[in-house]
Order: sequence, then C-alpha cells, then structure tokens
Amino acid sequence: MGKRVIISGGGTGGHIFPAIAIANALKKLDPAIEILFVGASGRMEMEKVPAAGYKIIGLDIQGIQRKSLWKNVMFPVKLLRSVRKAVQIIKDFKPDAAVGVGGYASGPLLYAASLRGIPTLIQEQNSYAGITNKWLGAKAKKICVAFDGMEKFFPYDRIIKTGNPIRKESVNIAGKHMQALELFKLSSFKKTILITGGSLGARTLNNSILAGIDKLIAADVQVIWQTGKFYYKSILDALGPNPHPDICVVEFLSRMDLAFAAADIIISRAGAGTIAELCVIKKPVILVPSPNVAEDHQTKNALALVETNAAIFVADRDAEARLVDKALELLNDKELQRKLSNNIGALARPDADEIIAKEVIQITNNN
Repeated sequence: MGKRVIISGGGTGGHIFPAIAIANALKKLDPAIEILFVGASGRMEMEKVPAAGYKIIGLDIQGIQRKSLWKNVMFPVKLLRSVRKAVQIIKDFKPDAAVGVGGYASGPLLYAASLRGIPTLIQEQNSYAGITNKWLGAKAKKICVAFDGMEKFFPYDRIIKTGNPIRKESVNIAGKHMQALELFKLSSFKKTILITGGSLGARTLNNSILAGIDKLIAADVQVIWQTGKFYYKSILDALGPNPHPDICVVEFLSRMDLAFAAADIIISRAGAGTIAELCVIKKPVILVPSPNVAEDHQTKNALALVETNAAIFVADRDAEARLVDKALELLNDKELQRKLSNNIGALARPDADEIIAKEVIQITNNN
C-alpha cells in the first residue's frame, strides 16, 4: 500500500498554491502516494483544491477576529468540534504524515495528528511565525522555512530553510517579453510598471496609483494595473470613459507570467508567496506591505528583503503621497535596478516544493 499524507491549511491563495505545489511534488516523487487535503469550510481551498485534482474535507473553523470581539463567541465551540472532526479524519484516513501550510484548518488538524502520534511537518511561509505555528512547532518533526533567523520561533535542530513553493507557470517568463507587450497592447519603446495587489486587490495601491496617475502619464511610462475584483469598476469610473492608452487596467491577471515578463519594475504587496515568485523572476520591486494581516507579517517579510538591499519599502500609510514618485525614481536609476535585481535573485529557491516533498517522504519513512 502506498504512503498517505494529509495536507492542511488554506484561506488565501498564499497558502493554497504552495499546498498544491507540495502535493504535486509528492506525486512526482511517489505516484502511488495518497493525498487528502483538509481545509476550512466556505474558504477558497474548497474550490481550488478539487480543481487541482485532489480530495478535500472541510472543518467548520474560523480565525480569531481581532476587530470584532463578539464574532469570537463561537470560536471555542468551533475549535473543539474541528479538533474532534480532525481526529476522526485521521482515524479514517490513517496518514503516515500530516503537513500544515498555515490557515485556519492547520491548527486543529496538526494538533489532532500529534495526539494520534502521526509525524507532522510545518511549512512556515513568513519571516514571523504566528501563534498557532509556534505552538505546533514544539511537536513537529520538521519545520520548513523561507527566511533566516527562524530559531526565534522554533527548535533550531528541526528547522530546514527550503524557501516557499511557487507557481512554476507564473515565473516562467523567459523569452516572453514581446508576447507580453502584445497581450497588454503596450509599446516596446516605453518603460512598464506592473502594480499587483493580489486577486482581491489592495485599496492602498489603487488609491496611490489613482493619486499619481497624471505623473505617470507625464513621465511617458506604461502601467499594467491589476485592481482586484472589489475595486475594478470604481477605478474604471474614476478614470472616465477615455482612459489613457498607456494605462492598462485589469481586474485579474490570469497570465501572471506575461505580466511579470512585460514589467521593468513591480509594485506589490508583501505576502510570502508573492515574494517567493518575485525572487525567482529577479525584477526590481517596491513592496507596500498590507497592515491588515495577523502579526503584521507582511511588513516583517518586506523588511527581511530590505535588509539585504533586495527591495524598496514604502509603508502603507505613506503610499498615497510617495509611491508613484518612488516608482519613477527607480525607473530612472539603472544602477539601483541592477542591484535590486541581483540581490532579490540571490534569494530565489525555485525548487522549494521538491525539497519540502522530500522532507515529507523522509518523516513518513522514519515513522
């Protein structure tokens, strides 16, 4: 009988895409392996994981709501029920190992696995570990990390620096520059800025570009502006019926590879998965971390790059006033672009999914 592995977590693309990448790498290493995903009911993993060809079971679990305490009334009940259901899932599936990638479902599932003596592996994506992962790390066999200095949070002898798994199709940009310019109807004689706030978009990035749109047009640069679904219509309304032809506004980037290929510089949020992709594509980047995430981990992720001169940092609160000026400065500074490209490229770990998959196989063998 083949090995059996449970992968738990999700909530955002930043957790789901690495989880699927690890599953695919496990299948490549051992085609007979059986993989079951455990996610949070109602979250995007319940749709994305089956679309990738894997079975998923949902737990009725939520995170702690920091902004609205009354919404936490049901949290202890949901947590207890989720742990019970996770124990039952483990009894039924009989996994050889359990992997947690972060997100609401990771906590109950990995805790249940440790109660049943199943070896666990944590994939910590951020430079600052959250409370749940710190707690689970005490019993984990292996903790796969993407940043240095993680011994502050986890037992040193169990940490392996693997990097974060990436979507390979998103970073495959070689030889695609002209195809990219054609897709976005852009000129090969002008510099291009890519702005991406993730699939949902980022209000600060959108407001900042809107505030500086006249400066961008005056500088004769091109913009690929991914607004996210929540902001797309309001941005189009703000730009009026005849937007400038150099400003390409899109709701969602289905061909991230071509957006990356077209860009001379990139403006982005600082999620761990996004940073992992930016390291591989080696383009100069300005990071504007979201302040609305647990433990402010995007700021910590961004600062980890800034410390090695691998990215430029603009705080969310300063972005509307400073972001466009910073972008234009960077576009005009060839030497700084070269430095940033070299330094961010040095951090790339394109085979993180395969390295993590090998660690998972190893803990199943040692069980």
